Amino acid sequence: MEQVAGPLVPKKIQSYYQTPRPHPWRPTMGYENIELNPLPSQPVTNALMEPCTSPKGMATDPIRFPNLVTGFERNPAHAARTALYTRYTPYEWAQSQISNFNEADTNRNYSENLRSDAIKLMRLTDETTSSGQRDSGRRLGERITDTTFWRNEVATEMEKLTQETNLLQEAKRRVDKAIQDCEAPLHIAQECLYHREHRQGIDLVHDQPEQYLLKEVENLKTCQSKLSKLRQSLMDQLRNNRAAQHELETDIKSKESAIGIDSVCHQMNNFSRGINYYGGIEKYDTTLSVPDTWSEHSNRITSKSQSERSNSAQLRTDADNMINACANEIWNSWNNTNSALARRSTETLEAKNKLQMHLHKIQQEIFDVEKSIELLRKAIMDKSNPLKVAHSRLEARSHRRDIELCKDTAQVRLVQEVNDIGDTIESLHRKLQEAESQHQQLLMTRSNLETDLNIKVNTLFIDREKCLSMRKSFPVTLMVKY
Repeated sequence: MEQVAGPLVPKKIQSYYQTPRPHPWRPTMGYENIELNPLPSQPVTNALMEPCTSPKGMATDPIRFPNLVTGFERNPAHAARTALYTRYTPYEWAQSQISNFNEADTNRNYSENLRSDAIKLMRLTDETTSSGQRDSGRRLGERITDTTFWRNEVATEMEKLTQETNLLQEAKRRVDKAIQDCEAPLHIAQECLYHREHRQGIDLVHDQPEQYLLKEVENLKTCQSKLSKLRQSLMDQLRNNRAAQHELETDIKSKESAIGIDSVCHQMNNFSRGINYYGGIEKYDTTLSVPDTWSEHSNRITSKSQSERSNSAQLRTDADNMINACANEIWNSWNNTNSALARRSTETLEAKNKLQMHLHKIQQEIFDVEKSIELLRKAIMDKSNPLKVAHSRLEARSHRRDIELCKDTAQVRLVQEVNDIGDTIESLHRKLQEAESQHQQLLMTRSNLETDLNIKVNTLFIDREKCLSMRKSFPVTLMVKY
């Protein structure tokens, strides 16, 4: 605030005084209370009355008193001529003295009363001023107490909010870790599905492990989506906490500044250094609130901070519950998939063992059939000589002459022998064809069994070596909070 300064008597404009130095925060006013300082008293002497002894720089002529007797300028001749006509009577002289005495008594009594009233007024104003100053100091002390109380309340609330914000940041870090931890099981499940796509033939079946793997992938993606939404909620809550904390910090700084100013004002007295006049300061209203709105503001930001702390605590609880629920769900899906893969591997291993057993039997049967085929072929070859003998006998007997060409029992038996040998060879050929056909069927069956065995071996390698080997240990650690 600028101090009022300037000449003792401001410039007079028509019927009012102009403010000597206008303030930047108020318009120029046409009047102002001023303080007049009387000039120092100095006795009037003849030296002051002479023109030659007038003060230097005086704009007007010096005062010249007339003659006390004649009322005119000093002139001895004129005074002697008019002396008889200027005398007063004794009565007039006495009355003049009495009048002067009465006037002196009256003025003295009035002056005494005026001094008494002035003393009473000074005492009253001193008491009023002291009482007002004490009341202002008391109210300043009460204001300092109220401000300190709310400052402590706001500071306590800000400390609690800061702790809650730190806990919420830790919860957000756990949620981020949970989202990141979902990537490893998801990658393993997708890798298992990719490997199982390399199964061959009949083993490309939509079996239980594949169903559990698809369900596991779906659960992992669902958990990631839920955790991502929760992470966004945590970020929004952190933003709200920081906004509330900023309001609390601003209010604390304002209250500490106000406490410092009010403390200085409370300790200020009539003998303090730095006190000064600031003209018109009482008309400059800089207040923005009243006690009700002031306390309501602190109560409002404190209530807002408490509400944000409550929301933050609820979010932290929801985050812990969701992390535990997702972890349990992922763990259950992981175990179910592993159990399904283990059961499927056991079934595949049993099928492989049975295939190997049947393949061994088929191989033995093929060997036996091949031996039978060789025996049949040898049997057919062995029938060639007896057939040749029978044919040779019949051909030789056909050279008999005349009546000797008799269809005797020998002839009949030879013909029957040839027919029997032919039937035998024919039956052996049929059996050989059947054996060869069965041999081809056995070879085809062996090929099918070998192909199926290779498929089972490949499936078993995928399920047991590729999938289960990746799923021996759970890739997430310390995800569940107990």
